[in-house]
Amino acid sequence: MMLKKVILLIEEDILQQKVLCGESILPDDLREHGVEIAIGQGQSAAVDIEAEENTAACNSTECNGAKCCEAEGMDEVYGGVEEGFGDSLEENLYITDSEETYRLLRQRGRYVLPYRHENNKTADFMGALYVIEQIEEVDYETVDLAYRRLAGLPWEILRTRRCIIRETTEADVDSFYNIYAEPGITRYMEDLYEDREEELAYVAEYREKMYGFYGYGMWTVLTKEGTVIGRAGISWREGFDLPELGFVIGVLWQGQGYAYEVCRAILDYAKIELGFTQVQALVMEGNEKSAALCRKLGFQKGERVEEDGEQYDRYLAELT
Repeated sequence: MMLKKVILLIEEDILQQKVLCGESILPDDLREHGVEIAIGQGQSAAVDIEAEENTAACNSTECNGAKCCEAEGMDEVYGGVEEGFGDSLEENLYITDSEETYRLLRQRGRYVLPYRHENNKTADFMGALYVIEQIEEVDYETVDLAYRRLAGLPWEILRTRRCIIRETTEADVDSFYNIYAEPGITRYMEDLYEDREEELAYVAEYREKMYGFYGYGMWTVLTKEGTVIGRAGISWREGFDLPELGFVIGVLWQGQGYAYEVCRAILDYAKIELGFTQVQALVMEGNEKSAALCRKLGFQKGERVEEDGEQYDRYLAELT
């Protein structure tokens, strides 16, 4: 499942000023990524959402901040009336500035982003995960990430030369059990739940609370062929004041440089995208492989700390 269509149900004046004829890069950026953009026929959509085929595709590539669309040129902008949507409703995302339309779409299980502007400042978009306020600055990536969150799809965080790092899903759990079955993996870290259903519930809650709130956490590491080979990411440990780098690579893929490749990329991401200037790593006493990797990554060994009865060496990395 992927985003195929964005449907704009926005006040006509605002639509033309901010989206179609303003400085918005959204229409062209969506098209460049193969996403269709459609314009709702007026705000009457709130009382007849089921008639979704009454939309017009916006196919113009001429509209930008240097050119204003004339009213008589809207046929060119819209590109004609479509006969129907055709795509699965799960592949559509709505953007609306109408409180009533927003509520109706939510009630019908649609994926919808509310848009707040100078004409609807008092609109109540209760329950929205995200609210657009400067649509001129919104691009394909912003819309796609919001769609993926609303649809329960994982975000791809980054790619390295050989790997993909993305948010964990319940579908990864069986691969994790295979990786953690090796005794050497759990010697220095907490095991998974013995009950698979408990682990699945944990992953579901983690996705909602960690990814949904922070936007980062422990992620799944895959080869570019799609094989799950481990986990890595940035998280917070209770009682500590710094974000923490965590990682585990399955035994079958150890000794091939994957851990360094992935962790180096994550530290760069933590600096550039998350704005962190310092990251810690807690290495259990005796875990020399992880300690050596930390040193290779530029961490400096700090004090020894105790956590849940275990002794750890605290390593610190400056990201400035």
